[in-house]
Amino acid sequence: MISDTLAIVLGGGQGSRLFPLTATRSKPAVPIGGKYRLIDLPVSGCLHADIRRIFVLTQFNSASLNRHISNTYQLDLFSGGFVEIFAAEQTPDNQHWFQGTADAVRRAARHFSQYPADYYLVLAGDHICRVNYRAFIDHHKQRGADITIAAQPIDPAAASSMGIFVFDRDGHIVAFEEKPKADRLAAIGRSVPEGATFTEHTDERPFMASMGIYVFSRQVLLDLLEDEPGHDFGRELIPRAMTRYNVQSYLFKGYWADVGTIGSFYDANVALGLPNAPFRYWDPAQPIYTHLRHLPGSRLLDCQVRDSILAEGCYLRRVRVDQSVVGLRTNVRSGTHIDHSVILGADMYEEAPPPGLPPLGIGRDVVLRRAIVDKNARIGDGTRLVNERGVEEADGDGYYIRSGIVVVPKGGVIAPGTVV
Repeated sequence: MISDTLAIVLGGGQGSRLFPLTATRSKPAVPIGGKYRLIDLPVSGCLHADIRRIFVLTQFNSASLNRHISNTYQLDLFSGGFVEIFAAEQTPDNQHWFQGTADAVRRAARHFSQYPADYYLVLAGDHICRVNYRAFIDHHKQRGADITIAAQPIDPAAASSMGIFVFDRDGHIVAFEEKPKADRLAAIGRSVPEGATFTEHTDERPFMASMGIYVFSRQVLLDLLEDEPGHDFGRELIPRAMTRYNVQSYLFKGYWADVGTIGSFYDANVALGLPNAPFRYWDPAQPIYTHLRHLPGSRLLDCQVRDSILAEGCYLRRVRVDQSVVGLRTNVRSGTHIDHSVILGADMYEEAPPPGLPPLGIGRDVVLRRAIVDKNARIGDGTRLVNERGVEEADGDGYYIRSGIVVVPKGGVIAPGTVV
């Protein structure tokens, strides 16, 4: 175990951009990839790097996240390792919710600072990536850095919603701007100057963005949290730290997706079943860990399935599935077409539905296209969730439309014959 490093996973935000998936659960607890939760990615990355002391900071709807962590990550009692939830709490000197990423870490410091650690690895709870955290920390040590920030090349369209670095030719960070507007991006032009040799540069991705992943040397983080009053790392503390500390970057060129919105969550999921999927949950060297459920294999009777993922315990008969993710215990009845959709599955099986409700799962002759169906939903026979009118944003009877995607919330009921 790397005893000199302690990991802190940020999951305290309300996750309003992921509503309704975050209506009853915290953002790190949102299911993804058919059988996982978002929290499984940073925790698995830490375990592969032999980092086994992990705090998860949260404040909204933390019950399901707490249950998932306690059921999944039962580490060796003799190793001193743990994965522990720290929820926002009222104290005599502070009775407010977390006000931002830095404020969450500041208020949790009285708990994690009691543990011996030379370095703090600060991670986001809503990212899909497979970063080698051991190499990340080694890079921090080798450069003699006080703070190291993971950076990813991005295109101009994404740059206005992220923190952008500006480097000199030797790779030193000379500026950091949080979510610059289009005119400011045009003035910056590119993050890496002409003639730089520390990294390759492409015209398609001219900007280097912060991935929201940091390594802090212990005393630097504690001093920064005490001396700087800001609430957010990206907007406030990191720009100020650049005038006081040795701030370095760690360039990551692998797959990385921030799934903080319904659109990005949808895109990341439907890409998983492609022949050349940009991210692989089945990597044999670095698998993603999750709760072991002991479910039976899925049953498919006379089905057509293309470029899709089916989790365990499903039952599909005479169904067509195209480039979709079908989650745990999903029951789909005959004549249904699931097209470019994400089904999050169910928490239980059902022998008979309650009076007046459709059966749990997806009924007969249903068409789902560009839809997300959350857990334990009931989709009545003959339903068409295809967004026929091309609406971008709307709230309907038992459903929502976000970024043109029809979303059925957890436990939602769609009456038979509904057309959206």
